Amino acid sequence: MGSEWSEIALADCLAFVVDNRGKSAPLEDQGIPLIATNCISNENTYPVYERVRYVSEDTFNNWFRSHPLPGDVILTNKGSKNGAVCLVPSPVEFCIAQDMVALRANKAVIDPLYLFAILRSKVVQDRIKNLNVDSVIPHFKKTDFDKLFLPYPSRKTQEFIGRFYFYFCEKIELNRQINTTLESMAQALFKSWFVDFDPVIDNALAAGNEIPDALAARAARREALRQQTNETSNKTTGATDADSSEQALTDTGLSDQRLPSEIQQRFPDRFVFTEEMGWVPEGWGIESLDRIANYQNGLALQKFRPEDESNFLPVVKIAQLKKGYADGEEKASPNIKPECIIDDGDVVFSWSGSLMVDVWCGGRAALNQHLFKVTSDEYPKWFFLHFTLHHLTEFQRIAADKAVTMGHIKREHLSQAKCSVPGMDFMEKLSPFFDPLLNKAVLSRLENRALIDLRDSLLPKLLSGQITIPDAEQQLAEVL
Repeated sequence: MGSEWSEIALADCLAFVVDNRGKSAPLEDQGIPLIATNCISNENTYPVYERVRYVSEDTFNNWFRSHPLPGDVILTNKGSKNGAVCLVPSPVEFCIAQDMVALRANKAVIDPLYLFAILRSKVVQDRIKNLNVDSVIPHFKKTDFDKLFLPYPSRKTQEFIGRFYFYFCEKIELNRQINTTLESMAQALFKSWFVDFDPVIDNALAAGNEIPDALAARAARREALRQQTNETSNKTTGATDADSSEQALTDTGLSDQRLPSEIQQRFPDRFVFTEEMGWVPEGWGIESLDRIANYQNGLALQKFRPEDESNFLPVVKIAQLKKGYADGEEKASPNIKPECIIDDGDVVFSWSGSLMVDVWCGGRAALNQHLFKVTSDEYPKWFFLHFTLHHLTEFQRIAADKAVTMGHIKREHLSQAKCSVPGMDFMEKLSPFFDPLLNKAVLSRLENRALIDLRDSLLPKLLSGQITIPDAEQQLAEVL
C-alpha cells in the first residue's frame, strides 16, 4: 500500500448492513425482482436484471428486514460468486436474496465510492477468499467483517480513487447497455425481414395478392398497423410518415425499420410453398446453415502447447467465450492452423455444453474444440450470424434432450437448419442496414475492453503507491 496509508476493518466502515431473514423467499411469476447471486458480477457496475426471479409485494414488505438504498454496495458472501461486488442503482427496483448483503457506508468514515472500488481490488478480493470458512461452498461470514481490513488512505485519495473507478464502471456499463440495444435492434430487424417476411407481406397486401393462411394473422396485424400509421399521420401536424410509422411499429411491438421505397420494392410481393420451410418469398432460395457459412471446429489444444512461454496464444474455451475475453488460464502454440485462430470481430459458436453464439471481441486467441469459428466467403457476416442466432433456440433444445451425455449438436443439425436466401445483389443492398449495427456493437465492446484494462491496471498502481494522483490524472487525460 502507499507508505502513508493505514488500514481499517470493514465493520468499522459501515453504518448499516442489509440482508434478508436467512430464508428462501416465496417466488412468483411476476412482481418485484429478487436479485440473486447470479445477477451480481465484478464485471458490471449494477445488478443484471435479465436473470431475475420475483416476489410478491406482500413478501417484499414483510419477508425482508430492510431493503437496499441507492449507493449501497452489494456483496455476495457465499457460493461460487463469493466476493462479487455491485452498486445499488437509483431507483431501487429489487430486493436481495440470500447469500448477499448490502453494505451502507458510514460517510463520516469512508467515501462510499472508494468502498466500492476497494472491495473490487485484487488485494481485498484475495483477503475475502482467505477468510472463507468452507472450501466446498465458499462462505465469508458477516461476523468476520471485523477481520477484513481495507487499505485506508486520506480522504482526498479515497475520493479520487472512488471517482475514477466509478467513472470507468459507468462508461463500461453504458457501453454494455448500448451494445445490448444494438444487438436487439439487429436481431429484431433480421427476424422481421428474413423470418417473418414483413416487407413481403406488406407488398402482397398492397398488390392485393393472396396471403397464405399460415401468415394471415401476421398480415392482419400488418394491415392494422398500416391503417393506424395512416390515421396517425393524418392527425399529427408536422409528423412525417417515417415518424408515425416508426412510433406505431414500436407501440405495437412489431419492431421494424421504415424502408426506402426502392428497397421495399425489391422485396417480392408473393409467397410460394416449399417442402423445406413452408411459405417463403417468391424467387428466394433455401439453403442449409452449413451452406451459407463454414463451421470450423477448434482443436484439442492440450496437444498444442507453446514451445516458448513468451510466444503463445491464450486458449478460448466455453468459459472464456462466456466471459468475453481470453484470461490466459491456458496457452497454446501460435503455430496452429489459421482456421482455428480467432480475432476481434469473428463469429464463434459454442456447440457443446452451454450453447451460445457471440461476436468475439477478446483479442487474438486459439480456439479450443467444442467451439466453431463461423466464416463465409460468399455471404455477409450479419447474414450468417443472425441465422445462426435464429436457429440457436432449436439447437439448445436438441442439446437439452441429450440427458445421458453433455448436451451438444451434430453437424447434421446444421444441415437440417434452413435459411431463406434472397439474391446476392439484393443482399448487398440490405447490408447498409445491418453492417453499422454490427460494427458499432463491436467497437463498443472493444472500447470496453480497453477501459477495463486501463481501470484494472491503474487501481493496483494507485493502491501500491506506484503512481500518484497527479500521474493518474495525466494518464486519464491522455486517453479520455
